Amino acid sequence: MTEFSDDAQTMSLVAFTAIATITLLLCVMTGPDRDDLAEFYTGYRSLSPLRNGLAIAGDYISAATVLGTGGVIALCGYDGVVLALSTALSLMLLMFLLAEPLRNAGRFTMGDALARRMPGRAVRITACAVTLAALLPMMLVQLAGTGQLLAFILGFSGDSVKTGCVVCMGALMISYAAIGGMKGTALIQMLKIVMLLGSGTVIAVLVLYRFDWNPGTLFDAAAEGSGVGDAFLHSGLEFAGGPFPRVDMITAQLSVVLGGACLPHITMRMYTASSARQVRRSMSWAVSGVALFVLVMTVVGFGATAIVGRAVIAQADPQGNTAYLLGSRAAFGREVSTAETLLFTTVTTAIFLTVLASVAGMILACANSLAHDVFAARDPRMSARREMLLARLSALAVGVPTILLAAQVQHRSLQPLVTLSFCLGASALAPALVYSLFWRRYTRTGLLATLIGGTLSVLLLMPGTNLVSGSPVSAFPEADFNWFPFTTTGIVTVPLGFAFGWLGTVVSGRRKAEEQRREYEAVEGWILAGAVRRQG
Repeated sequence: MTEFSDDAQTMSLVAFTAIATITLLLCVMTGPDRDDLAEFYTGYRSLSPLRNGLAIAGDYISAATVLGTGGVIALCGYDGVVLALSTALSLMLLMFLLAEPLRNAGRFTMGDALARRMPGRAVRITACAVTLAALLPMMLVQLAGTGQLLAFILGFSGDSVKTGCVVCMGALMISYAAIGGMKGTALIQMLKIVMLLGSGTVIAVLVLYRFDWNPGTLFDAAAEGSGVGDAFLHSGLEFAGGPFPRVDMITAQLSVVLGGACLPHITMRMYTASSARQVRRSMSWAVSGVALFVLVMTVVGFGATAIVGRAVIAQADPQGNTAYLLGSRAAFGREVSTAETLLFTTVTTAIFLTVLASVAGMILACANSLAHDVFAARDPRMSARREMLLARLSALAVGVPTILLAAQVQHRSLQPLVTLSFCLGASALAPALVYSLFWRRYTRTGLLATLIGGTLSVLLLMPGTNLVSGSPVSAFPEADFNWFPFTTTGIVTVPLGFAFGWLGTVVSGRRKAEEQRREYEAVEGWILAGAVRRQG
C-alpha cells in the first residue's frame, strides 16, 4: 500500500510542471511594475485581512512542518501532537504579544523594527546576519529534501536526478522572490495554503470514515500499528533515548513556541498590514488556518500509523518525512479510482507548492534584509531603483549558495538544521524583539549583546547534541562527539539570550540607559498603540 501507481506518478509530474509554470506566470503578472520600494517590500499593504492571514499561515506552514511534524506524529504519537500544537501556540504568541508592536515599529525588515529605537549600521548589519543565520538552515532543509521527496513520489532513483531536482526547484524559488516581491510570494502562499488545507481536510475525512468516524478507534488502531502499544498515546516516546526525556520535550516545545513566532520570514508579513486592526484580523485568520491544519496532520499521521504501520513508515524514511504522503495514499485503500488518484495528485502538488512557496518567502526575507539593512543603510541617498536591483541580486546571492549547500547535505539527517533555525529564533531574535519593543532602558549595547550572544551560544552548543552525532539517525551517525544532554539548546540558550541583553544594558551605564528610556518614551505610544503614524 506504500507504492504509488503509474497513473498517480504521471499525473503528479504533469501537475508539478503545470503549477510551476502557472505560479511563475502569476509572479510576473503581480510583481512590481515600477521602481517602488513599498510595492516590492510590502505590496503597498494592499492585501485584505483574509488574504494576508492566508499568506501568513502559508509562510508558517513550511514543508518542514508538513513532512517533519507529520512524521513525528506518525512515529511518536502523543509527542508529535504536542509538537504540532506548539506551532499553533507559537503563532498565537505572535498574535497577542508581538504582531501590533512589530507592525508599528517596523517598515520593511527585522532591522527596521530593531533600529527604530537604536539607529545605526551595527544594529542593522547584525540583524541581517542573524536573519541569514536563522533562515539559511531552514532553506537547506526544504531544498535538500526536495530531491528525496520527488524521488519518492515519482519513483525514480539516482543522485544526479535528485540533485537536478534541487537545482531546478532552487532556480524557481529565486525567480519567485526576485520577480514577484512581497505580492507575488503572498499570492503563491495563498494558493498553497488553500490547496494544502482543502486536500488535507478531504484526506482526514476519508481516514475518519475508515474508522467509523470514531477518533478513539483511530487512536487505538494507531497504538496497535505503532508496535509500542499504549506508549504511543503517552508522553516520552520521542525523547526516550535521552537521559532527561521530560526536560528534553519541554525544551523542544520552548524552542518551537518562541522561535517559530520570531523567524524573520514570518515577522515581515506584519509589515504588509495597513493598520493595527488589519494585523489583528490577519492574525486571526492565520491562527485559524494553522489550527485546522494541525488537526488535519494529527488525523492523517495517526491514520498512517494505523493503516500502514510504524515500522513501514520508518523503513521508508527514518525521520518519517514520507508519513503524510503514505497516510494520504493509504486512506484510499488498495483499489484506487480515477477520482482518488486525482485527489492524491492534489495532495502531492500541494506539498510540492509548499516547498516552493516556503523557500521563496525565506529567500525574499534574506534578500530584503541584505538590500535594505546592509546596502541601502550605507548610502541613505540610494535611489529606489538601485535598491530594488540590489534586492533582486541579493535573492540570487542568497539562493545560489543555498542550492549548492543543499545538494551537498541532501543525504544527511536534516533535523539538526530545523532545530538550529528554531533555536536561533528563540535565543537571539525573541529576546531582542521583546526587549526592544517593551523595555524602556534597553540600549544598543544590550541589543547587540542579545543578538550576537544568543546566536553564538546556539552555534556553540548545537554540535554537541545527539542530533548531530552519537545516534543512528543523527547527521553524522559514524561519529560521536555528543556531549550536550539535550536534543535542543533552548533550555540553556533562551535564558542566555535574555541574560546577555540585560548584562549589555547594565554595562552600558546608568546615563546611557536613562537616555534610551527618554528616547523610548518619545515613541512608546507609536510602537505599542500606533498613536503616531510614520511618514515616508
